Amino acid sequence: MTRGGRTKFKADPERKCIATGEVNPKRGLIRFVAGPDATIYPDVAGKLPGRGIWVAAERAALEKAVAKRLFARGAKQAVDVPDTLIADTDAALVRRVIDRLALARKAGEAVAGYEKVKDWLEKDRAAILLQASDGSDRGKSKLHRPGGRGSFFDILTASELGLAFGRERVIHAALAAGGLADVFRDDAVRLSGVRADDDGGKAAGKVKKTI
Repeated sequence: MTRGGRTKFKADPERKCIATGEVNPKRGLIRFVAGPDATIYPDVAGKLPGRGIWVAAERAALEKAVAKRLFARGAKQAVDVPDTLIADTDAALVRRVIDRLALARKAGEAVAGYEKVKDWLEKDRAAILLQASDGSDRGKSKLHRPGGRGSFFDILTASELGLAFGRERVIHAALAAGGLADVFRDDAVRLSGVRADDDGGKAAGKVKKTI
């Protein structure tokens, strides 16, 4: 217990966003590093060597960090910020989310297709419902969403969802509860923030500091 009564959890370390100045669990932020050539790279897995520069997983925060040249301040050196940094970050998170989903599929913890997903939902086996962002609203509305924050995402296109299942396109998919769903959710929430539209990604929920 720290001064002020706030409990610290070693399993959920916190980092400060260079754009917002807020301190939140690092699973809700994106790490960046300056490479040997002083170029800023997204490190969505958090494993690259070097001083970590943290930005909230929100498009507005990323845009502010780029526009106000905050990466140089975070790196404590002159840096080169590619014009494609936000797009590169999006692509890296998409790959990570797809890989997580593919792993769940191989473990029998994820299914795709309307009938299979409907069956999982009716049996309360689905903890997370995924629907293609470019799918038909009418078709997607036929499936009820699991309860709870972070239980529904429509952040991937049908083609992107298809990659996780070895198909050309997937509109509906579901994940069972468990560790694979938990790690998928963390990355999906971050991608939701980066791809957020005017609603700020509220449908998927955000990772906030607990008191």
